[in-house]
Amino acid sequence: MKKVITLLFLVTFGITQAQKAFTGKGDVKVNVGANLQDGGSGIQGSVDFGLGENFSFGLVANYLLGVDNFSGFYRGNTAVYNDSKADFKDRFDAKARINANLSSVIGVEQLDVYPGLSLGLHNFGGHVGGRYFFTDGFGVFTEIGFPIAKYGNNDDPFYHLNNQATFSLGASFNL
Repeated sequence: MKKVITLLFLVTFGITQAQKAFTGKGDVKVNVGANLQDGGSGIQGSVDFGLGENFSFGLVANYLLGVDNFSGFYRGNTAVYNDSKADFKDRFDAKARINANLSSVIGVEQLDVYPGLSLGLHNFGGHVGGRYFFTDGFGVFTEIGFPIAKYGNNDDPFYHLNNQATFSLGASFNL
């Protein structure tokens, strides 16, 4: 019962003390969190800069810490992989992105829902995310990213690591 009461208190406090999630031009948001996907998991960091009432641009970087090794034949290739490990270029991705920040459009100032497009080292893609701020400087975020057009060819067993749907969640900070 104590846990339920504590949880209700925290939820109530978080809702009543929530702050505006996106203020427009000059707003700077930093996200740091976990990146979850098929074949690996890692960390994600991003920064978004407000350009207008409902528009921002930013940068995002992912690095996969845990990646499954690969053994066997890949896609009919005659080369055999024996416990092959992903290189840095397979684990890392960086993207420039633009967002449409919809908190004022949907009428909930504490929740910033932001669909957008990104152009990265491995693909051109899209994302949909959301941020909720409990205080003026701290909140939480979640984001789903997906590729639209992939670069290169599919001849590497780790090609899929940065060319698939990803899920991220973590902390968001207002600078």
